[in-house]
Amino acid sequence: MSDRPEFESHYAEGLNLFSNARRQAFWQDMLSLLRGQSAELLSFDDVKARLRLREESYKGLQNVPVEKIVGSVGRYKDFSRNFLPRGSTSRDRWSRVYAQANSMQGLPPIELYKVGDAYFVRDGNHRVSVARQVGAETIEAHVTELPTSIQLEPGMTLQDLNDASAYAAFLEETNLDDTRPHHQPLELTEASRYSDLLGHIYVHRGLLEHNRGAAVEIEEAAADWYDNVYRPAVTLIRKYDVLEHSADRTEADLYLWLVDHLRELRDEFGEEARSRSFSDALVDFLTERKIAVPKDLLLEKDDSVMLTKTQVMRAVQLGRQREQQGTDSDDDNDDNER
Repeated sequence: MSDRPEFESHYAEGLNLFSNARRQAFWQDMLSLLRGQSAELLSFDDVKARLRLREESYKGLQNVPVEKIVGSVGRYKDFSRNFLPRGSTSRDRWSRVYAQANSMQGLPPIELYKVGDAYFVRDGNHRVSVARQVGAETIEAHVTELPTSIQLEPGMTLQDLNDASAYAAFLEETNLDDTRPHHQPLELTEASRYSDLLGHIYVHRGLLEHNRGAAVEIEEAAADWYDNVYRPAVTLIRKYDVLEHSADRTEADLYLWLVDHLRELRDEFGEEARSRSFSDALVDFLTERKIAVPKDLLLEKDDSVMLTKTQVMRAVQLGRQREQQGTDSDDDNDDNER
């Protein structure tokens, strides 16, 4: 082959570049270990399981920003978080990919999964590693997207992923993704509090069943709660730009604060509690922080659902027990049919 000498030259360059890259990977691993951080790529299978991803949709051939590729299907341990090659990576294969990338032929497109705004390598880990080392901004890839309401972005830590997993579990149980596909995100800074949100929905279901005199599915209750309890509260929060004064809070955080505040006042003062609605609680929130209260907020009239902590947790327990009993009953019926 006439281009063989050129290939051999680039291959030799690749050997040297690989050695430098692996040394960088070693020191990055050491620094991450000292800082108690993970230096590994994200595992696609882990992310898929945590976020309950099921559907796939091929999006065609695209130029993808290299910096947004954050994980791999099966080789996430072979490269560092920056796709630096580790000891288990083949020096010869990596160098050959480098040589081919610099040849007239170039490299074929890689294959990626897209989740949120992040990408995972299905095929082409070495090509991504080489692209990062030579400073390429984009890489050509066949992209398959797995849709999700979770905001998955490059730079997320394992803790961020754990929090996203808790939100995904909440969405799976309530099915708001399907019943309210354009719902506003219900993201919490404390993932453990999704059980509180779920408790509100279970209590709301109990109220609906009492009023209707019939059973209500949790999906329907969640949609009704979102429309008639959560969204009105968020509308007030946005109307008066309350989060402008609390950059470290989300709308769902503030919703829970409002409910907790009203509950605490009712527990302490009973029917004599002055604050009884979300608008009242917003006034208290601003007043406690010595922020000017808009005059229109003082005139707001709204109805609020005030729940005790015991009601919330008991509702979660009873709801899950009832659903488990329903599952057991279905299993018994299946056994009888056999």
